Amino acid sequence: MQLLNPGPSAKAPVERFTGDVWVDMLAQGAAPSRLRVGLVRFTPCARTAWHRHAVGQTLHVVSGTGYVATRDGHVIVMRPGDTVHTPPGEWHWHGAAPDNFMEHLAISETSGEPGIADVDWGEHVTDDEYQKAVSTR
Repeated sequence: MQLLNPGPSAKAPVERFTGDVWVDMLAQGAAPSRLRVGLVRFTPCARTAWHRHAVGQTLHVVSGTGYVATRDGHVIVMRPGDTVHTPPGEWHWHGAAPDNFMEHLAISETSGEPGIADVDWGEHVTDDEYQKAVSTR
């Protein structure tokens, strides 16, 4: 057994996020584990860019209100205690509501395959795309 030190909070890169987002990496499994867990904190309106995970992703909301949206227009409102899974290869984004902070645990696995990206990042979610998603709820 070992007490893990998650290290310092890191500002999420502007190439992959809109708004102020902070990440604490809580676990990065050593082989043979492929587990990755991060606590991600979003300020109001902050969000990820479009992205997809090779092995899928699970989000568990710790506090606040947020959204997950897919390219086909499916939107889920997330609240504390909610858990949302995006399957492998599904393009999606997630972030905070316009008037709330939101924190979630981001749980995923690396692909374990050399040369296979764990996450493919796309373009930023536009303000129009964000507004359309949050107005559907």
